[in-house]
Amino acid sequence: MQTLTLDGSVALVTAASRGIGRAIALDLAEHGADVALGVRDPDAATGLADTIRDLGRRVAVVPMDVTDLAACRSAIDSVVAELGRIDVLVNNAGGGIVEDALDVTEEHFDTVWELTTKSTFFVSQHVAKHMRSSGGGSIVNIASQAGLVALPGESSYCLSKAAVIHMTKCLAVEWGQYGIRVNAVAPTFVETEGTAPALADEAFRADTVERIAALHRIGQPEEVAAAVTFLAGEGASLITGTALPIDGGWTAR
Repeated sequence: MQTLTLDGSVALVTAASRGIGRAIALDLAEHGADVALGVRDPDAATGLADTIRDLGRRVAVVPMDVTDLAACRSAIDSVVAELGRIDVLVNNAGGGIVEDALDVTEEHFDTVWELTTKSTFFVSQHVAKHMRSSGGGSIVNIASQAGLVALPGESSYCLSKAAVIHMTKCLAVEWGQYGIRVNAVAPTFVETEGTAPALADEAFRADTVERIAALHRIGQPEEVAAAVTFLAGEGASLITGTALPIDGGWTAR
């Protein structure tokens, strides 16, 4: 589809070496974007970088521990220096700690908030300064259905993703004047290395499939990536400030 073409654009994807991040980076490249891979371990992205180059796209691998904001700002500046600009930012980095709300420590709460919410805000802020100078762009935040509904045992994660969803609205309203669109996607459970241990529990998997109330199946990374690519491109030119559930009907129940 012409509306999905990203030819000539430059995208930065955080936590891009595996799972949903890897699928997003590859899908963006397949639709024409040059891609910067923000990763903690550059060696882990070697294979993906080679695959993107084989598609005829430029690729940069930049060290990005999103809890080190000074290093992130330097990494963002290096992407602009090497690839010319950033048209698309995908804030994919995040994570949670499973524990009852009565047991959440300040340390664990701060860890989840810093990794998932604080990083999304300040990485977006620095990229947006570059986007403002170059005439605009698209930011897509990877939120979660956990930001829309309560998941027992994941209170700190749910709070952090709910904040990302509301942040998406706030930034969209402020930055629209610069031609910057800001959206989010909110996936359900997706088959990745990170979810594999939980989904290996047959009882947990069966309960999860039941709660995905319409389609009754676990999601795939490529299904999230397709929505991100759409929101990044001109086909979504009038869409900003929204959080799109990719949840098989979980939150519709």
